[in-house]
Amino acid sequence: MLFMVCRLGFAVMLCTFAIIVYNFFDLRGHDEGTEQMKELAAIIRSGSKTFLKREYRSIAFAMVALAVSFSLVQEVWSGICLLFAGLLILIAEEIAMRAGTYGNVRTTNAARVTRAISRALRIATLGGSISGFSVVVSVLFGIIPLTVYCWMQGPLTMGSGFLLSDMQTNVMGARLLAYSLGFSITAIFNRVAGGTYTKSADIGNDLVSKGEFGLEEDDPRNICSIADLIGDCLNDLAGNLSDLGESYCATLMSSIVVGIQCFDYNIGHLELVIAFPIFLATAGLIASVISIMYIILKNKKRYRWVPFTEAAEAKKKGTITEDMLAALEQNVTREGKHCIELRVEYSVDIDDPEAELTKATIVAAIITVVIGLFGTYMLFGNTKIDSFRFGWASPMIAAILGIISSVVVGMLTGVYTDTKHKFVRKIAESAKEGAPFPLLGGLALGNHSAFYPMILIGVSIIAAYICCGYYGIAVAAVGVLSFVGETVSIDAFGPIADNAGGIAEGCGLDPEFRKITDTLDASGNTTAAIGKGNAISAASYSTIAMITAFIGVVPNLDLNSPDTLVAMIGGLFFGAAVIREFLSRLNTNTLDLAYKLTAEAERQLHVPGVMDKIIKPDYNTAIRMASDNSITCMYKSIVLPVLSPLIVGALMGPAAQLGLLIGATSLAVGEAFVNGNAGGAYDNAKKMLEMGLIEGLEKHSPAHIATIICDMVGDIMKDVLAVNCDICIKIMAVVSTASALMFYHYNLLHFLMTI
Repeated sequence: MLFMVCRLGFAVMLCTFAIIVYNFFDLRGHDEGTEQMKELAAIIRSGSKTFLKREYRSIAFAMVALAVSFSLVQEVWSGICLLFAGLLILIAEEIAMRAGTYGNVRTTNAARVTRAISRALRIATLGGSISGFSVVVSVLFGIIPLTVYCWMQGPLTMGSGFLLSDMQTNVMGARLLAYSLGFSITAIFNRVAGGTYTKSADIGNDLVSKGEFGLEEDDPRNICSIADLIGDCLNDLAGNLSDLGESYCATLMSSIVVGIQCFDYNIGHLELVIAFPIFLATAGLIASVISIMYIILKNKKRYRWVPFTEAAEAKKKGTITEDMLAALEQNVTREGKHCIELRVEYSVDIDDPEAELTKATIVAAIITVVIGLFGTYMLFGNTKIDSFRFGWASPMIAAILGIISSVVVGMLTGVYTDTKHKFVRKIAESAKEGAPFPLLGGLALGNHSAFYPMILIGVSIIAAYICCGYYGIAVAAVGVLSFVGETVSIDAFGPIADNAGGIAEGCGLDPEFRKITDTLDASGNTTAAIGKGNAISAASYSTIAMITAFIGVVPNLDLNSPDTLVAMIGGLFFGAAVIREFLSRLNTNTLDLAYKLTAEAERQLHVPGVMDKIIKPDYNTAIRMASDNSITCMYKSIVLPVLSPLIVGALMGPAAQLGLLIGATSLAVGEAFVNGNAGGAYDNAKKMLEMGLIEGLEKHSPAHIATIICDMVGDIMKDVLAVNCDICIKIMAVVSTASALMFYHYNLLHFLMTI
């Protein structure tokens, strides 16, 4: 049964890869627009490539060091698995970055040429789909062959590293763990460096433009505006792809590892519980492709026949589109019943692009559940497993709990960050009294927004455990990210739309076109916030799943022992301390770089000729400065989640590591929700004033300046602090699980107590 499921998964994965290629060429087939638009898009594309090349060198060094360590102390071939994972996710990032930097300018041009939201929505979604589908393909391309190979070797085969040959570990678990860590390391590099890059540029952009120079937000004379557009691609495309891809990989890995630990007594049951998460991932991929491709196909250009007199009248009034004008010039006509008819292009009418994207999420969830139920019956329908409290449906019920949690958390995030709801409106309206009121209101909203999602996650985890024990928790985690292809596609839509708006303003296009891109950007802000909510939710589940795997790795972990409890309590405080210091370093690094970029931007704007648009500013200096400093700052933050489990384990053993994970997870999840939702609310409150949605509070008014201040604070909160919390705890969980057995045998506390 496992081989059949893996063959199905591999076939669906290959078909999805073909769709990626098709969508990429479809995207490239659209026009980039004017020469100025092409030039600005080329700068963004070149800057993104420059950063990624420098970052890849840093990642390669860290990956090789970790791979050697794993092969020495964990399992001899686990290091190769780690490197393979790093290679796959880097390829996926490269594909996603190309799609984003080709899609942004084409989205702008679609708005310029067609004047239709639907056509711009289609281009942005087309670029996002390439990112979303790529992350799933990259994960499954390693998980499926690795699982099959290890199963053929024997799922219960034990092995060791080159050095600690007496410390035996499960080969399949060790290799999957190393594979997952490869994704985790790449993700935190991208998130920390990308977040520092983009938010320091964003803050510098706001400070310089809205200060003495009085420029628009995306004015190309401000070097920070260009760095900001590049940073959006780096953080929200490459960063988010690797973030959710890492969570996706971690949930699949932990479900298989927990399955091995819980069902090693029965090889038949073990085969089924290993096959199920792979099947669920396959079902989610099918659902993602269907839901996203529906949006793309629905909003493609269409043709209809109209009376020639109607087209001629439109031409006289000046309301004719460029496509209709081209059709007139080409004389594409036919003989109608009563007159000559003209074949013209038209677009579907869409008022609320966000509603279209929300429908895609719901459709993807429903399709995943339907296919998942069918597959669950095929796998477990004729098998009785004692730990399954609700018979064959138990694992799917646990997965549905995760799916419901994912959808509900996303909806709650939308409620707290969407411009259509009272929370953001209240923050925007309070700006007329000055910056302190919206700032404090946003903090209150952030704290409130964490309450219901955290309660929901806790209830879902308990309910999943009731369904089928520890395995149920792991499967619920898979459910959360089962249709991650759709989630990443919708999330990647945000930075593409944001870049499209920046290109429209930077190139001085008509405000009518900017209104379309602003509408997409506002929807993108909400989808990005929802994506962050999903990422946090997924991190919570995957970390809890890995904690269950951690408990299974450590033999004879007596939770009733006073020594164990004291070590756990100490670990709880250590975990909370690590998260606090981690967030502090992220904040400090971003502010330091923002200060440097602001000073450089102001210096260049004082150069004679720059403000008058006679000469262009030196963009390369800003790109190089942002790249070098963000990568340097990256190491200062990353050492904490990587080294803290090793130090705590070496000093006090695995019980303290368990406490470390629990303490860090409980604090980080709350901080992620608070910072992510408050930051998203600040951003959209500013957008409401810029779009004229609050009567009496216009753009460039004192209230608008107050929301800009809030947005600068929110930028760091949502795009630096929130997004890195979840990766931090996942890395700590993977490193702890990988090293738990070693520190069970060798730790300082055990040595001192035996003297």
